[in-house]
Amino acid sequence: MGNEKIETVELGNGGPRVGVQGLGCMGMSFAYGPTDADEARATLERALELGVTLFDTADMYGMGENEKFIAPFIQAHRDEVVLATKFALSVDPDDPTKRVIRNDRAYIRQAVEGSLRRLGVDEIDLYYMHRREVNVPLEESVGAMAELVAEGKVKYLGLSEVTGGELRAAQAVHPIMAVQSEWSLFSRDIENGVVQAAAELGVGLVPYSPLGRGFLTGAFVQADKELAADDFRRQQPRFTGDNAAANAALLEPVRAIAEAHGATPGQIALAWLQQQATARGLAVVPIPGTRKRSRVEENTAATRIRLTEQDLAQLEPIAGKVAGARYADMTFTSAGRE
Repeated sequence: MGNEKIETVELGNGGPRVGVQGLGCMGMSFAYGPTDADEARATLERALELGVTLFDTADMYGMGENEKFIAPFIQAHRDEVVLATKFALSVDPDDPTKRVIRNDRAYIRQAVEGSLRRLGVDEIDLYYMHRREVNVPLEESVGAMAELVAEGKVKYLGLSEVTGGELRAAQAVHPIMAVQSEWSLFSRDIENGVVQAAAELGVGLVPYSPLGRGFLTGAFVQADKELAADDFRRQQPRFTGDNAAANAALLEPVRAIAEAHGATPGQIALAWLQQQATARGLAVVPIPGTRKRSRVEENTAATRIRLTEQDLAQLEPIAGKVAGARYADMTFTSAGRE
């Protein structure tokens, strides 16, 4: 089963054709503690063998190091992959826990040149605005991004963590092919506007953290007790203390359904998300992150699981019971502005 190639889908009206599941590359060199670089590189190759073609990174992951890490793979398979990277976020040099957001034209032009250089490519396939700086007019930001398309530096435009209204405003400036936002059994706030706008406009959805940053797989319960000191998840409210314990209890129906399907809990979480494409009438291409070949085989196999109506009914209430927010500061998310 793990050797079968996944199906493909058009990511947005007129967008690139990609595997129905992508790969989030962030954790290969950033945010989730120590990594095995050789295994991570082998995972990139294995993902491509399995039909994964959308590879996702960002300039702020390790301050450019993640782009450099995947660059040799991208260059070796340039005609086979769809490369996605992002701009707008950087780390405050005086406080590594703080993020700085910039969407102005000058910064965007500076950012794209840096990404092109680190990745060693002439054109980025899908270029996202990572977060929105509300004091910069959206028309200015998307207008600057559109200039990059006209200049041949970027092929398609994407946005991350925007509201439904912001997506409509951006689409009026230049076609948007994809919106990347957190969406999973534990995080469904984008269903309050973003999903509907994307379906209406023919924009693809690229859910990040579709496995709840590993929590939905049962990989950990208490982030502050089980994960490395530099692991980003220790800063997220739903993964620590009483919240984590309460949320772990919500996984019982996921485990029961997994057992019935001869699958893992993570596969059920991904299958649920993949089936939202049909339910919501739009392309949905999750980008679970992993740095292990065995995990990418498990994740892609989930695209062939079909959940029953009864399964879906059991999973439906979970998100509404989750304790704790996605981030300690939700002002930079679509939910904080929707």
